[in-house]
Amino acid sequence: MQHNNAMLDRELKKGSAELLILSLLENEPRHGYDLSKLIETRSGGLLKFRVASLYPLLYRLEHRGWIQGRWVEKAGQRRRRYYKLTAAGAGVLASQRNTWRDFVEAINRITRVEHA
Repeated sequence: MQHNNAMLDRELKKGSAELLILSLLENEPRHGYDLSKLIETRSGGLLKFRVASLYPLLYRLEHRGWIQGRWVEKAGQRRRRYYKLTAAGAGVLASQRNTWRDFVEAINRITRVEHA
């Protein structure tokens, strides 16, 4: 059973990872390290993305055309790649939000404690 839990956990994380990244890029461009810190901070430390798993995800999202990256150099800082949401990415984000909302609603309906 442990294996199935780990597999489910991995799939949930993979599906939600895209949603998290696209959501955080909705209002402003951000770089990878900023994204990982925001996920950790806003989740109260419950969700953490290691940079090693975050960058391949950003690359995949960029390859699909959902986000667009560009290198930015600022004085006194190292070069960073900033990502922004594309129009296609905004469409995917809206769709994924609806799917996630429906999923959470269904889980809540099933697991809700019913009062007599």
